[in-house]
Amino acid sequence: MALRRIVPNDHSLLREIYADAIESQAGLLYSQEQVQAWAALAWLPGILDRTFEEGSGWISGEDAAFAIRYPSTRLALLYCRGSAARQGHASQLLVQVEEDARRHGFDRLTTEASQFSRPLLERCGWRVVAPETIAIGGVEFERYRMAKALLQD
Repeated sequence: MALRRIVPNDHSLLREIYADAIESQAGLLYSQEQVQAWAALAWLPGILDRTFEEGSGWISGEDAAFAIRYPSTRLALLYCRGSAARQGHASQLLVQVEEDARRHGFDRLTTEASQFSRPLLERCGWRVVAPETIAIGGVEFERYRMAKALLQD
């Protein structure tokens, strides 16, 4: 699987991948109301703009998945199309994001993981710091603040 850097012309593509990932997979763990509220964030003006513009990230495969760090010590977004799920895209992106952070001198990354992404992150060495409840469009979600030390043993 080839990885390529995200460029400004990719912003529409990122929104498509984001919405597809949620609409095609989140129904396994979330209610329809939660899926609709969450997926709508892809298209709301201003919600993802700053992360896309100022973040640093990668796209995997033929536009299958993406990951972005923003700010520099936070995994802000990690999404994979349903048709490309369980093929290693997210794992490969996670390795790349962690490697980039190390190369830039960061020794720790944090994130807020959904119920869907938590197992992958845990398999990759991330640890839950605390669960939290947030609201998106008035709909409640449980997610997990997570962290990973990047220092090599």
